[in-house]
Amino acid sequence: MKFDRRLVSNFDWFLLLITIIIATIGIFNIYSATFAGKEPGGMPIYLKQICWIVVGIFVMFLSFCVDYRLLERFAYPLFTVAVLLLILVIPFGKSVSGSRRWLELGGFSLQPSEFFKIAIIFILSKYFSKYPNYNLGAIRGLLIPFLVLALPVVLVLLQPDLGTALIIILIFLSLLLFNGIKMKNILIMSSVFLAGLPLFWHYLKGYQKMRILTFVNPDLDPLGSGYHIIQSKIAIGSGAFWGKGFLKGTQSQLLFLPEQHTDFVFSVFAEEWGFLGSLVVVSLYLLVVLWGFRIASHSREGFCTFLTFGIVSMFFWQIFINIGMSLGIIPVVGVPLPLMSYGGSSTISFLLGIGLLINVSTRRFLF
Repeated sequence: MKFDRRLVSNFDWFLLLITIIIATIGIFNIYSATFAGKEPGGMPIYLKQICWIVVGIFVMFLSFCVDYRLLERFAYPLFTVAVLLLILVIPFGKSVSGSRRWLELGGFSLQPSEFFKIAIIFILSKYFSKYPNYNLGAIRGLLIPFLVLALPVVLVLLQPDLGTALIIILIFLSLLLFNGIKMKNILIMSSVFLAGLPLFWHYLKGYQKMRILTFVNPDLDPLGSGYHIIQSKIAIGSGAFWGKGFLKGTQSQLLFLPEQHTDFVFSVFAEEWGFLGSLVVVSLYLLVVLWGFRIASHSREGFCTFLTFGIVSMFFWQIFINIGMSLGIIPVVGVPLPLMSYGGSSTISFLLGIGLLINVSTRRFLF
């Protein structure tokens, strides 16, 4: 098979560069977040993150090499495999801190829900590209998309993983809006959602209810559920404009800030680099989102337009919710910050998404 030189000449180097910059900042930030709490023996967490990034870059390269038109053909099988993995988590999943979210495969842990976010983007993109605006003027036209959403969300909530379930729902709603759902249907869906809130509240775990209550008033449980938000706000506020400097953040180095290398990694960064450094990171994320929208707007086929928009919406909502959690404007739901929070499955899924964006961006010049 002859290599097409246009894949190199039209390669999206800008998106790759921004991605590498964010990942590099993330490595140094994880190093700082775990510096004071490191234990003798075993591989340091920041080195594990480097390994995951290397694996993720390999996956990103693979996702770039495969023609997205071929990937479209396998949308339904990929979705089926992703759902089966979610089902396997229930009887065979590894339990950590009361949550059963991981499968042990050959010595490492895989979190299927992270990869399901990509899978649902694939299947919805294929469906909406095949039936653009199909029957979305009537509620019954939303039946198939909702059936696609319902079982996986229930499976993720059973783990329990409220944060990932929320991201999946937001990706779904974003693609619906992008596909042109009627405003009256949005109002109907909103009414059904509000009517179902009491039932939703009834089935929440006790700690999840406390997280929502302490979001409204962190002082309700300052040493329990409200502790995360209070310490995060202190860390971000103490960073002021310039920050305290690398490895000089008191909240992180004195280990006051919980989950500081995962959920609250932004708080560590904000304390050390201040408002100015935070503005730089947020600007880098904004560049990724806007560049992704640019790729979607220039896409020549319906499938890749929905695909790129779905991936960008995944990035946007995770960035928005994670930083919102750190600032205390959104309840704590356990959502990682793309390429900055530690985590193998999340890192690989994000880089997979970047690879798909580069895939569409490059190949739009070839057809």
